[in-house]
Amino acid sequence: MAEVGADLGRLVARSHRVGSMEPEEQMQAEPVVPSVGWGVLHLFCRVTQSADREAVTSALKAAAAEEVQVVTVALLGHKGDIGFMVLGPDLWKLRRFQGQVTSAGLQIVASYVSLTEISEYAAGMPPEKTAPRLYPVLPPEGKPAFCFYPMSRRRDVGQNWWSLPFEKRNELMFGHGRTGRGFAGRVIQVVTGSSGIDDWEWGVTLFATKPDDLKDVVYTMRYDEASALYADFGPFYTGLVAPPDQVWDGLGIQTP
Repeated sequence: MAEVGADLGRLVARSHRVGSMEPEEQMQAEPVVPSVGWGVLHLFCRVTQSADREAVTSALKAAAAEEVQVVTVALLGHKGDIGFMVLGPDLWKLRRFQGQVTSAGLQIVASYVSLTEISEYAAGMPPEKTAPRLYPVLPPEGKPAFCFYPMSRRRDVGQNWWSLPFEKRNELMFGHGRTGRGFAGRVIQVVTGSSGIDDWEWGVTLFATKPDDLKDVVYTMRYDEASALYADFGPFYTGLVAPPDQVWDGLGIQTP
């Protein structure tokens, strides 16, 4: 009973403290951060008639003030108009940005949630190699061509990636990585983990010098056994990375 009384006392004290806070203070949730790395939120949006360009700009400035990185993308094709890749340690800040762009009149037509990570096949890598994977600085300079897609490993009979011994999986991933390194200087790849977080197991974001670099790297790497036999891919979102004003102007959409 003493423990129950103590717990009740703490709850009452907390309620008094919250009640004495200013409204702005009450709205600030406790940060939710990964034990290592950052949260990553991809938002693919359509510009509606009620879209407010200035409100979107304010949301981007607010994110920057909270040290949240936002990559802005002019999307190509019917899947959307504008995309955002949002990165930061506190998932509440990512969610706040999502709410702000929605309030600004952008309709989110697709999204993806993931976390930066170090692959189990990269064990033993020095910190200078792992830091850019956990805490990337984006967008990379000189890489305006953008592509995002989710992927998972197959669990089919005879093609079950997770039933392979670790040594075999490690061997296949080493070969896969060797192929990818052939595109150094042309393509920057950011692979984020999403098992238990979204519908697929990873999100893959590519930044490339030329649009055909995107096509070449995906086409070439699909010949690797790790992809040819054991990978499934989701929908692709392609676009052009640029500063927010340039992205908005490039959309060619007139809003009030």
